[in-house]
Amino acid sequence: MTFKRLLYMGALTLPAAFTMPATQDTTRLARVAIVAAEEAPVAERPADAWAPADPADSLYRAGQRAISNEEFRKAANIFAEIAKKYPRSEYAADASYWRGFALYRIGGEEELREALGEFESQQQRFPNARTTGDARTLAVRVRGALARMGDANSAASVQSQASKSGDCGDVEMRTAALNALMQMESQTAVPIIKEVLKKRESCSADLRKQAVFILSQHKSSETEAIMVDVIKNDPSRAVREQAVFWMGQLDSDVAAAALENVINTSTDDDLRGKAIFAISQMNGSRSRAIIRRVAESNSSSRRMREQAIFQIGQSASAENADFLRSLFGKLKGDGNEALRKQVLFSLSQMQGFGNAKWLLSVAMDRSETDEVRGHALWTAGQNGVSGADLVALYDKLTDAPLKDKLIWVLSESNDRVASDKLVQIAQKDPDREMRKKAIFWLGQKNDPRIRQILLDIIKGE
Repeated sequence: MTFKRLLYMGALTLPAAFTMPATQDTTRLARVAIVAAEEAPVAERPADAWAPADPADSLYRAGQRAISNEEFRKAANIFAEIAKKYPRSEYAADASYWRGFALYRIGGEEELREALGEFESQQQRFPNARTTGDARTLAVRVRGALARMGDANSAASVQSQASKSGDCGDVEMRTAALNALMQMESQTAVPIIKEVLKKRESCSADLRKQAVFILSQHKSSETEAIMVDVIKNDPSRAVREQAVFWMGQLDSDVAAAALENVINTSTDDDLRGKAIFAISQMNGSRSRAIIRRVAESNSSSRRMREQAIFQIGQSASAENADFLRSLFGKLKGDGNEALRKQVLFSLSQMQGFGNAKWLLSVAMDRSETDEVRGHALWTAGQNGVSGADLVALYDKLTDAPLKDKLIWVLSESNDRVASDKLVQIAQKDPDREMRKKAIFWLGQKNDPRIRQILLDIIKGE
């Protein structure tokens, strides 16, 4: 599964500050990204210092640096000093939170208990501090950590917070509690998550989305059954879409059957599209067969078929390449040009398997429309066909629209042979229009050698 594919289907939304290293395992990173986006957030870096005349300003800056450098023991000591020496400082209101945060990051049992004390102190002394909401949420995480160390009181507190039924306020707190409870004891958490998912108030939709994500991280037959129920019955489209996405990560026959049912019976094309994406993430033969059936079926909408064809092209294999080439032939005629162009594009995404040569053969096939042939040329270029093959093809073509398209493809190639051919066309092609096209595209290249050639053409040399 690639990160781009998650974004393509709208299955993944990242927080603005989240960045994705390009070379790491993308399946793992996709999960990290989802957790970053969905887990109840807390402040993790102190705000920039704002009161230079304050007696605690230098200490606050030192504490800020210590947290940025992950020197959490040092940071805890510095923020404790602010509270002790300068209780009336402008920085005192947040000092308790940042000391508690640093202690939480240290993570020992004693430090976790001290962190809770800091959060409670802040709530009593500075209930309007900018970090009080963060402190409430982080306190739930701290209690979850203590519960995993055997603290029964913390476990009871987390369970009580997770199972609160009241209004829809404080979703972040309840999300943190659900997550902590699931980490402690999934058997206790699942019934509470089921109760959350039964809620139907529109204001609880965000909490239900979080519950679906948390549930999906603990695979079981009961998880599958709950997710299927959400897909069928939740009134919120966003919650249903979340469940569809995470069903794809469960990677089981039950999950595949549920997603196939969405594809076959839903009247919501966006939801069906997300089901196609989700099922494409599965590795079994059943999921591959389902997505191919969608691509082939005349009863599927064109949009669904295009999405299925796209997803097949994202899993490079000889089997998938053979399937797509065969499908291209079956789609000839009957107004299927858009689908055939999607097949060509999907094949261009697979390096190897003879796809480049095959795409060029489509470009040379006079029984195809100019539109399809031109698209085959472009996709062959996207697939990395050699400059030598493109040059040889230009000399064989007689159709002006295709030669025009091929000049553009030559200009996109990084192969020097392709650039040399463009120069030759610009200088010597008997067709004046082709010379003009080649000159235009040569002008887009940042190459001193080509600039001089263009100057020579201007001068008539």
